[in-house]
Amino acid sequence: MVNGCSTESIAKAVREYAGVTRKRAIGEITRVFRFDSSDVVASFGEDAALIKNNDEGILLAADGIWSRLMEADPYWSGYCAVLVNVHDIAAMGGRPMAIVDILSVKNEKVCREVLRGMVDASNQFGVPVVGGHLHPDAESNAIDVAIMGIVRMDEVILSSTAKEGDHVIAAFDLRGRVHPSCVLNWDSATLHPAEEVRAQIAVMQGLGHDHLVTAGKDISNPGVIGTLGMLLETSEKGAVIDLAKIPHPDLRATGITFEHWVRMYPGMGFILTVRPEHAEEVCQRFEDVHMTAADIGTVNSSRRLNVVYNGEETSVFDLGKEGIMRLFTDKNRD
Repeated sequence: MVNGCSTESIAKAVREYAGVTRKRAIGEITRVFRFDSSDVVASFGEDAALIKNNDEGILLAADGIWSRLMEADPYWSGYCAVLVNVHDIAAMGGRPMAIVDILSVKNEKVCREVLRGMVDASNQFGVPVVGGHLHPDAESNAIDVAIMGIVRMDEVILSSTAKEGDHVIAAFDLRGRVHPSCVLNWDSATLHPAEEVRAQIAVMQGLGHDHLVTAGKDISNPGVIGTLGMLLETSEKGAVIDLAKIPHPDLRATGITFEHWVRMYPGMGFILTVRPEHAEEVCQRFEDVHMTAADIGTVNSSRRLNVVYNGEETSVFDLGKEGIMRLFTDKNRD
């Protein structure tokens, strides 16, 4: 039992979590938007699309905020709209440059709160909001954000390049709280000064520059296990991870269970694969910016993601059979 939860209950909770199941439609989208361009180096399945521009790559990403969060806390929704996009660029070793947004509002007070959250996050991460579009008479409130970043082509971090024998590194800023408006969000970024969160984002740029990472993603709505599953799916690999090694806050103090924690959006968190000889250095670089990082498992060729605790092993995803995003169904292989 992991803090009172069995490996089977944790696997089931992750598999059935809406943050995971909502990813299933991505495979259908990839079939609609098939294209052939030598300039597009990476697209669906990555945190951002990578467009070649000589020795430098342009990174493009977009995120829409979940309606449940918008209803619960417009300010936090605006903040997260910037936060998640900045992380998408950082996860690929890039430098976020500028943001545009589409804001749909039916309520002026909600609009002001969303904008206040976006301004605070923009100032904290140093990424300007430079344009967008407004629907001032919408039937519902919504915020969608797109971002552009840059990265050197020889320093980019993809999620599709994990290798058998790699070690899996999970990194979080545990100096935070369960967000009062959303129990499945962990908030650390709003609690720390701009220089600290910018340094945490810059770690990924350094890892890409020094070629210490084989693959990586920011930990998003599917949580740490679900996000690792997405990385493995794009890499067509599997892994076994030890639940006891996943960093977590003081669960008793925060009032959550371990099963809850592994489904949370952690605010500032990354999941990486590295060669064994680089694992210690990668963990230390995160520790240097007040993030807790640990070597939690190993990549294999099984195309299954399994979790283990005290010798008990359970399969979470059979990525070869179905997958999370369903990028590699038989139809997608045509």
